[in-house]
Amino acid sequence: MRRPILFAALLLLLTACTTAPGKDADRQTGDRWRPRPSVAWQWQLSGRVDTGVDVPVYDIDGFDQPEATVAALHDEDRKVICYLSTGAWEDWRPDADKFPRSVLGKGNGWEGERWLDIRRTDVLEPLMAARIDMCRDKGFDAVEPDNMDGYRNRSGFPLTATDQLRYNRLVAKLAHDRGLAVGLKNDLDQIPQLVADFDFAVNEQCAQYEECDDLKPFITADKAVFHVEYELPTRRFCADSRRLKLSSMLKKYELGVWREAC
Repeated sequence: MRRPILFAALLLLLTACTTAPGKDADRQTGDRWRPRPSVAWQWQLSGRVDTGVDVPVYDIDGFDQPEATVAALHDEDRKVICYLSTGAWEDWRPDADKFPRSVLGKGNGWEGERWLDIRRTDVLEPLMAARIDMCRDKGFDAVEPDNMDGYRNRSGFPLTATDQLRYNRLVAKLAHDRGLAVGLKNDLDQIPQLVADFDFAVNEQCAQYEECDDLKPFITADKAVFHVEYELPTRRFCADSRRLKLSSMLKKYELGVWREAC
């Protein structure tokens, strides 16, 4: 009685193995998308989103971009990642007043932003759940949670590595519970402990700081690493990016339309 099931499973496996290269940039994990190494992407967090960049993955702001933009990208057969700040407060967001002052720490170097006390999951979990609900309801495929390494910074709170692991895993679970993929943003030191909890990584400037090898666990796990540099020309990092199978490009700090991909 099991032979037809086994035959069907084998047929599906063979079909997956013979998929055309252009269609093998990602795969489904249950009902959840998971991008694979070397897939091209666009990261645009400022200005009107240009949906005409010929790449299979877009990463755009979850608050600023409407459902219609996500739908337009899906119409072009693209996956769309929802950018959110989960480790820092931003004073211009529509839910900013919902964060009590007790969880707001020191500035993180960007105007209007302050580190959050990630130990206070009683306060932050429902707020982050609501944000990720927004991503799901707009039709996004994944979440890019930013500022996931407060414990390594002068946050104003005595955060520990254990606090960060607990919080990052909570954010990952909130995304997964809603059927969304989730990426680990920077936080290189904790990659060995967190690679199993996240579906891809997003990194800034690993080439400039000679840290790209730290991202290998994601590639080994067949998970994409979306990587940008801001200050190095592409000739300084693209060869290594191709060797490591990173999805790399040069961007300007404002993260507008312009990109120079490897």
